[in-house]
Amino acid sequence: MKLRIIALLVAALFTSALAQAQKDQFNPIQTGVTSLGIAPDARGASMGDLGAATDPDVNSQYWNPSKYAFAWSEASVSLSYTPWLRKLVNDIFLANVAGYWKIGSGDNQALSASLRYFSLGEVTSSTGYDDIASTLNPYEMSVDLGYSRKLSEKFSMGVVFRYIYSDLGFSDSYAGDQASGASAFSADISGYYVTYPIIGRNECQWAWGFNISNIGTKVSYNNGENPAFLPTNLRLGTSFTFPLADYHNLAINLDLNKLLVPARPRQVDYDTDTPEGQAAYTEALEDWENMSSFTGIFKSFTDAPGGFSEELKEITWSLGAEYSYNNQFFLRAGYFYENADKGNRQYFSAGAGFSLNVVRLDASYMIATAQSSPLDQTLRFTLTFDMDGLKNLFGRR
Repeated sequence: MKLRIIALLVAALFTSALAQAQKDQFNPIQTGVTSLGIAPDARGASMGDLGAATDPDVNSQYWNPSKYAFAWSEASVSLSYTPWLRKLVNDIFLANVAGYWKIGSGDNQALSASLRYFSLGEVTSSTGYDDIASTLNPYEMSVDLGYSRKLSEKFSMGVVFRYIYSDLGFSDSYAGDQASGASAFSADISGYYVTYPIIGRNECQWAWGFNISNIGTKVSYNNGENPAFLPTNLRLGTSFTFPLADYHNLAINLDLNKLLVPARPRQVDYDTDTPEGQAAYTEALEDWENMSSFTGIFKSFTDAPGGFSEELKEITWSLGAEYSYNNQFFLRAGYFYENADKGNRQYFSAGAGFSLNVVRLDASYMIATAQSSPLDQTLRFTLTFDMDGLKNLFGRR
């Protein structure tokens, strides 16, 4: 089987300015199914891609599913759409459906689910036989189911189980090969804590959250010959909300992220001009390729050749704010930062939202700091339907 990986497009997902980093220092974390790291909804994206501790909403499945236990509505569902890399091509997109339902009589449990589909568009490639062209439609998808529960009046935890499928190749009928996509399973563990301090005469809200996502198997391409780590990620966040006046609130949010994946060994760290150095590099590369995903989680904290300072480079951070009026009109802005040696994604984002009793519409816009970034001018749209609002609407009739 000749598995054709669309390397250029996949690499562009998280490499916005490779030319700006020095080759001997540039070493981003390599994973499979990189589309799992794309924020699906407009609200979180408009604040610099964050959501570990923001107020619960229907798209908490991606950011921190334990927040569903504190959701105000009984149930909700959303549809999100993102045209991706639109500066390069016009047929790559991410579509996401998410929803939750509060269960039990104590208003302390919730079931949640989401389905995401990432299409890399249509690709035409020559098979090498008489210049006959073949058409590919590579894609990646995942479906998951979650459960969250309050463990106290201020703290909740949640778990999510996920099935992942990645199809980036095609069958070579001339060689009699049958290509098959790569599958994987993963789980998330999350927690959310919220308290209401009194500052002056105002009751504020202070929340903390964490989410360890995509803990699971490796994804194996080419009949298991090319296993890749899933983008296992540790997300930590905090959010502080205070009232500006009646019906006017402002939330300041911060998220920190670290991929729990070991970095691929670099030749520059070994004296490959000598047989000993070449042997040491080959051994390190084989150890990295054969390492289990669970071992890789712990190895990811100690694998940087530069020590602790190099490990800090692997942490990305997002800072964002959200202004809301009467929980109906929203303005948002944020900033995302990633070290130049680890991918160099750096961008501002902004967005707005409008909510009625039944439906809510959110939109976001990304502005990359590098004009050559393929992520620049990325748009996201999210449409949310509130089931409590629907019940009230039909109940009146």
